Amino acid sequence: MRETRAFVWTRRIVLTLLAAFALTPVYVMLSASLKPLAEVQGAFRWLPGRLTLRPYLDIWHTVPLAHYFVNSLIVATGSTLASVVVAVFAAYGVSRHRFRGRRLFTVTVLSTQMFPGILFLLPMFLLFVNIGNATGIALYGSRGGLILTYLTFSLPFSIWMLVGYLDSIPRDLDEAALTDGCGPLGALLRVVVPAAVPGIVAVAVYAFMTAWGEVLFASVMTNDTTRTLAVGLQGYATETDVYWNQVMAASLVVSVPVVAGFLLLQRYLVAGLTAGAVK
Repeated sequence: MRETRAFVWTRRIVLTLLAAFALTPVYVMLSASLKPLAEVQGAFRWLPGRLTLRPYLDIWHTVPLAHYFVNSLIVATGSTLASVVVAVFAAYGVSRHRFRGRRLFTVTVLSTQMFPGILFLLPMFLLFVNIGNATGIALYGSRGGLILTYLTFSLPFSIWMLVGYLDSIPRDLDEAALTDGCGPLGALLRVVVPAAVPGIVAVAVYAFMTAWGEVLFASVMTNDTTRTLAVGLQGYATETDVYWNQVMAASLVVSVPVVAGFLLLQRYLVAGLTAGAVK
């Protein structure tokens, strides 16, 4: 059906308004990050009266931002790798094998996403503390404990997403690999995994973003040594003042890895999210 000119212009206007609505906060952050603190605290102005890059230099000294950046990178990368590895094997088993309780397992895994994360905060805190007291394994206040925490967040949805994607891959590929002499593990790693790259990338991006920006558990499960970026940004607010220009500059710097990764992997992400829905 041919689109009318009125419909085309209406769509353009609506998309322009939506884009302006989405980009206005980003512009305000960028503008505030290039202003002196006194100008940010004064009357709001759309254009900076005096441009300065000083906030982007001060953010590394006001708080140990580089240390927080390394912590976040280690935690997010570790939880992403663990989530991808476990999700691939679990999703392959659910997709390719019919076993008793398969549907119950799938429903149970997905139903965990219905509960708010704050319900698990106190139980996980007590669990980590008791494990540390009983075994000496320091989970509370460690990067490993935080990786394990974020793994429990991202893994259920990752399994569910990959099951839908693997169902769209023909079983003939597995059978051909088995016929050629591959075992089940070889068929998975040599045939299925390369064909499922878009789905795996989608899972990896989801797991990384979940760990990178999480605040609640990071504020409770970390200490001064293992603090992540999401919690470390609070350091720009003191008892007497808030360095708003540095907050905006640090927020933009923190957003760069996620935005860059999303732009680079956007094609795989869209394919991974949609392929399982269309057989």
